Amino acid sequence: MGLINFLKEQGVDEKLIKEAEYFKTYYKLDEKIKDRIPEAPGYFYGKNIWNMCLSALLEGENILLSGPKATGKNLLSDNLCTLFGRPQWNVSFHVNTDSASLIGTDTFVDNEVKLRKGAVYECAIHGGFGVFDEINMAKNDAIVVLHSALDYRKIIDIPGYEKIRLHEATRFIGTMNYEYAGTKDLNEALVSRFLVIDIPSVDKEKLMLILGREFPESDVEKLGQFAGLFLDLQQKSDNGEISTKAVDLRGIIACIRTIRRGLKPRLAVSMGVTGKTFDQYEKEIVGDVIRTRVPDSWSSKDLFPGK
Repeated sequence: MGLINFLKEQGVDEKLIKEAEYFKTYYKLDEKIKDRIPEAPGYFYGKNIWNMCLSALLEGENILLSGPKATGKNLLSDNLCTLFGRPQWNVSFHVNTDSASLIGTDTFVDNEVKLRKGAVYECAIHGGFGVFDEINMAKNDAIVVLHSALDYRKIIDIPGYEKIRLHEATRFIGTMNYEYAGTKDLNEALVSRFLVIDIPSVDKEKLMLILGREFPESDVEKLGQFAGLFLDLQQKSDNGEISTKAVDLRGIIACIRTIRRGLKPRLAVSMGVTGKTFDQYEKEIVGDVIRTRVPDSWSSKDLFPGK
């Protein structure tokens, strides 16, 4: 199913979908950067989340996707790039990310000092969607240079070089988990430059839709045990019994793929779930949850009878 049909099935405002399609055709792209447009499948966020994202981006606003781990914030960013047909430049913030890595830095080419353009510079001139992953881990030095690009001025002033004006199609999407180690509160000046969209935690219904779409050939009842495993771990994390390390939807999906390949389910979850935590006490708690959901007697054929 194409992304457009998927959104219509989810009840997303068709007027917004049409405007996003027009946006895609109106702003032309250089063939050399079309490979930067991600090919993302539709994801079950609910029509309200989609409507908020589309309305904001169509009005030229930047958005900040905030929420707990494993809610699909990065996948939503990919989906938006796909829908709008825009190339993506992704910046993952960490302690060594500075202004030079975003905008660019001096380099020596043909006996001349030239600017080696950074991800934000390239995104700005090509009308891309810039994704700032884990923006609440960014240093002030990395963010302050973007303030004029993120507000109504839409310019980037590069000392010693030039002042560039953002392409009309350029948008920035920030993502943040508010529970990771190393994160901090965002300052008001930065937050004011975004419209903030809270992505809710995954519930059982949404989780079964995701897993059912990913593994349509599986036994639905037993697949539900893996959904239950994820939700049980999520609850224990919410209660402070374990960290968020084992609450990993990517890990659950990856381990089910290895089961489809023929791996015994218990071995698969040891890689995709238990192995994500390195504290022995926490491993025991996670192991207890796994034992209630995934019997040791299960084989690959229990989950995938047709294999």
